Amino acid sequence: MKKYFHHEHEHIHDADSDGIDRRGFLKCMAWAGTGVLWMMSGGILKSYGMSQMIDKTTGNLKKGLIMPQSDFSFVQISDSHIGFNKAANPDVLSTLQATIDKINNMPSAPLFVLHTGDLSHLAQAEEFDALEQSLKSVKTEKIFYVPGEHDVTDNGKLYLERYGKGTKGDGWYSFDSNGVHFIGLVNVTNHVDGGLGYLGPDQIKWLENDLKPLSSSTPIVVFAHIPMWAIYPQWGWGTEDSAQALMLLKRFGSVSVLNGHIHQTIQKVEGNITFHTANSTAFPQPAPGAAPSPGPMKVPVGKLRSMLGLTSVNYQEHDHALAITDIPLIKPE
Repeated sequence: MKKYFHHEHEHIHDADSDGIDRRGFLKCMAWAGTGVLWMMSGGILKSYGMSQMIDKTTGNLKKGLIMPQSDFSFVQISDSHIGFNKAANPDVLSTLQATIDKINNMPSAPLFVLHTGDLSHLAQAEEFDALEQSLKSVKTEKIFYVPGEHDVTDNGKLYLERYGKGTKGDGWYSFDSNGVHFIGLVNVTNHVDGGLGYLGPDQIKWLENDLKPLSSSTPIVVFAHIPMWAIYPQWGWGTEDSAQALMLLKRFGSVSVLNGHIHQTIQKVEGNITFHTANSTAFPQPAPGAAPSPGPMKVPVGKLRSMLGLTSVNYQEHDHALAITDIPLIKPE
């Protein structure tokens, strides 16, 4: 096994064609915000794009907005990359704050937030400090984390010191909420050639033991940084030994797998398992195979807001059956 480090170059796509300056760029980015609101209602797990909630004129939540009833909701954010300051996004703290503002303006506060990795860009103490300072203002009961490969460039030492309390191994753990079993996996600390994610035998054995006591009717939500299915292995967009983990989940009637890493929304349904990747709060990446390699992608400001998103989940007990419906943050113009 060997460490995998993310591509640092940027892909330029019509970088200056719109003539918008940095101030205009940040204004558009702040309007967009990023993340995913998951709502579980009537036994169906749905994600709601902020384009459905935001008034395009004011940038605020639409007046009189009524959200569906649910037992609880949670928000997924991903790939904040605090410390990144290149042209693809010169102010990642501002776009993170835009996300936080939208979370805090929701009609009902999410029960918790899941951050699916790459909290930082270089795993530096000041980057983790800045992230923590920003997230203090989120109106939610708790924030759960899993690391991205950018968070473990020191073998995960600083990440585990800050976020590893009560976890096992390299930071994996599980918890229960409102009848749903959540499992945070770590697939970034060891990588096979080509940068594919890797769970390892110790974590897979732990997962087996974690699942044993559960009824097959228990809804399962798994979250990890690198996708748990082979989106584009040529770029390391997949997890080498994910099949072993997914095999353990086959007996459950409903499994949702939430990931980050690729900075774009892609969904796949395979039997009882729905896979869903989240957009970044920092910058987009190219579609699989659309560029020579992955990396931060600079796009025209008017297009950027269609490439960032916020995911939120609500859950309502009903036959223990879940499904995911995804709506983009902003529909591409």
